[in-house]
Formats: sequence, structure tokens, C-alpha cells
Amino acid sequence: MVAHDVVEIRGAGRTGAAHGRTGADHGRTAPGPDTLFEIGSVTKTFTALALARMATAGTVALDEPLGDLLPDGTHVPTRDGRQISLQHLATHTSGLPRLPRGMMLRFLLHPSTPDPYAGCTADALLSGLSRTRLGAVPGKRFRYSNLGAGLLGLALARRAGTDYETLITREICAPLGMSDTVVTVDGPRSERSAQGHNRRGRPTTPWNLADLAGAGALRSTATDLVAFVQAQLDPAPVPAELAEAIRLSRSVEHRTSPFARVHLGWMAHRLHARQGGHLQIWHNGGTGGFCSFVGFDPEKQVAVIALGNTTRPVDRPAFDLLRTLQAGQASRAS
Repeated sequence: MVAHDVVEIRGAGRTGAAHGRTGADHGRTAPGPDTLFEIGSVTKTFTALALARMATAGTVALDEPLGDLLPDGTHVPTRDGRQISLQHLATHTSGLPRLPRGMMLRFLLHPSTPDPYAGCTADALLSGLSRTRLGAVPGKRFRYSNLGAGLLGLALARRAGTDYETLITREICAPLGMSDTVVTVDGPRSERSAQGHNRRGRPTTPWNLADLAGAGALRSTATDLVAFVQAQLDPAPVPAELAEAIRLSRSVEHRTSPFARVHLGWMAHRLHARQGGHLQIWHNGGTGGFCSFVGFDPEKQVAVIALGNTTRPVDRPAFDLLRTLQAGQASRAS
């Protein structure tokens, strides 16, 4: 069964949901608010928020070099004498390539590999890092990097003395009451998990991402992501320490164009005046069998969450719905 789950948020405490399914097997139960989906790169927003939380707690500093959090002897590449900082990783300005060294070649040689990230162990990542050349001076240019986000998750977990999943649960999910946002799916949750599909509708194998988990290993539900986005829209009701981290995560920015920027973990742009001039903060995600989108506007207090268990992107309809909600809120205010 190929399914999707879409949630829209309009104003404080008001939510509307639409659940559906497509494909040949119409007899299966439609996805619900507690169905688990792989959220792919939306995971990066959690990794970056964990960085902000640890920074506000004084456990790390945003400008701390990545090498300080990795095992002794790890060689971290530099360029023009500039080191990679944790902030560079969270804003995709580290200069690191999109994928770990050698991964694209392995995928081309073995295209049928169920999980292309399965070999991304900490040892393999750090060994490859020592032989990686930076494509730009750290801090100078936006260059989207799964490798960078994964290394950030690995480094933060090492500093916290735990694993990535425990770190995210402790710092973000537990304070927000998000009990179904996990890396590892246990028995009861597996029964509520959607089956992933490729573009042809064929079932796919789950991606786990090994020690690159911070780049895209989380599973979550519409219920949990509503809690996550509501905290982004209005941090005031959130526990004070986490609210401070949310504000920090959006106060840091790197401009990628006159209308676009990247915060800690989030992409952001402002629409042209002809489109209403609305602010859109967002991230999308995709794995071997799933796609996802989370977008919101803190000015208009609206948001859209779209989850699908197929690799067909949900970005376009999600952006269209977000613009519709923004226009609706603007017309009510005028």
C-alpha cells in the first residue's frame, strides 16, 4: 500500500488532517496520525536543534572545531587554514562533500544495495574524512552535505557520552512528549510502520544509516511532528531550556541569496511580493522508500507536514498548501 499523511496547522492549537492512500491495495488501513514514516533529511533539523540545546547548556560551543569532539588522532580537513566548526556543519557551510568518500562509487558498482549508507560506520567515516578535500573554505559557501550532518550527530553524541538516538530523545523528544520519534523501531512500533516503496510502487528495505544517523535516520509520526512544529511556531509553552535552543537555532543564519538563508538545520526563504512576501522555513527528506516535508511560517502561525511512503517527492503540493494557508491567514488579518 502506497500512502501519504498530510497535516496542516492553522493558528495556535488548530490542526486539520488529511490521510489517504493510492495504489492497487485499497483494502489496507489508511495511515493515521500514529503511523511511523522514515523522515529522511528532516532528521537534520533535530540534529541541529540538539546542537543548539547543547550550546545553550554550555556543553559545546557553536564555533568549536569539529576535531575537538572526535577521537584523538582524527584528521579533519581544513582549507586556507580555516577549521570546520559545529555551526558550519549545521548550516552546510563546512565545505564537505554531499556524501562520504567512496560512497557514490560503491553505489554505482552495486546499485541494488538495499541501504547505501549501511557501511557508514564511525571508523569508516573518520577514515574517509582524513582523505577528504574541502570544496570551499569553511563558513564561506553553502554546500549541502549529508556527510557533514552525519558527522555533527556523531560528534554531539560522543560529547554527550551516549548514542545519537538517546541524545535526541533526551534533549528534544522527551521534553516535547514525542514518544514515537526514534531510530530503532521495536516490535509494537513496527506494526504501526508504513512500508516504503520505490517510484514503481515496489516495496523497499528500510534505511538505517549506521553512524551517519544525524543525517537522516529518524522515524516519526504526524502526531510527533505536530508537537515539534508547534514548538517552532511558539516556543513559549516549551520547557525554557529547549525554547532557548529553538530561538538560537533560528537566530543563526547564513545567507545563500538575497531572498534565502539557512539557519541551524532549517532552510528559509521569503516569497516575492507578488506571491505575498511570506516567510517559509522548511526542510524536506527522502530515503529509499519514503519522502517527507515540514514547513512553517512563524509570522502567520501556519505549517504543513507531509509524509509519504514512496520516493515520489511531496514538496510541490506541500509548498502549494503552505502558500494557501499563508494567503488565508493574510486575508483574515487584512
